[in-house]
Order: sequence, then C-alpha cells, then structure tokens
Amino acid sequence: MDIQKLIGDLVAKLTGNKDLIAKFTADPLKAIKDLLGVDLDPSQLSDVVKGVTGQLGNITGDAVKEAGGFISKILKIFKGK
Repeated sequence: MDIQKLIGDLVAKLTGNKDLIAKFTADPLKAIKDLLGVDLDPSQLSDVVKGVTGQLGNITGDAVKEAGGFISKILKIFKGK
C-alpha cells in the first residue's frame, strides 16, 4: 500500500473543508475508510495521520494534535497496553 499516495489524497480532500477535518480529527480511522475506501492497520494509520498532520500544518491547528493523542490511545489498545 502506497502510504504517501494515501496521505496526498487525504490532504487534497481535507484542505479547505472544515467538516472533513473535524471528521478526521474525531475518528481518523473511520474518516480514512469513508474518504478513501481503505482499511489500515494501526501502524499504517499512525503513519498516515502523522503525514497528513505534517502536510496540513496550521490549517487544522490543535484539532490534529488532539487526533495524535487519539491515535496513541488506539495503538495502545491494539498492542494490549
């Protein structure tokens, strides 16, 4: 799976769309599935969220930082910690 392509596709869809950004920050896994039609494992999800966050930068502000915390919680659940 081409993670960079997924990141580019997501950034293109999220840029300038506050509703989609809110959806992405609230539940990145569901947003990725809804927007791109793909299921990701936890490590791929983390890579995509980090990539999107880095590319969108200040567009999303604190909301994406909060999503990073959400991702950490998801990864801990999958790792059983």
